[in-house]
Amino acid sequence: MISYMPEVDIPDFGPAFLVWIVTGLIAGWLASRFLGGHGMFRYLVIGMAGAVVGSYLLAFAGFHLPIAHFWIRHIVTATAGAVVVVVLARILA
Repeated sequence: MISYMPEVDIPDFGPAFLVWIVTGLIAGWLASRFLGGHGMFRYLVIGMAGAVVGSYLLAFAGFHLPIAHFWIRHIVTATAGAVVVVVLARILA
């Protein structure tokens, strides 16, 4: 059986993935300062989940942070998302 596979462009995640990890670590650490918690792995997971949640929530609300600096804007977004993730996890637990 012959099947047709469309060509898919696979993006290069090298530098972007590193930015995501660093942003996740910082955001997770900041969220832990607000809400308590510890552990490097936990910071990373919560921060990266927070980056996804924060970006989605801001896009859904149609809100754009008026911060020109790339790193600060993404860290603020990820931290806000990480706080939401932690609060929801505590409510559901």
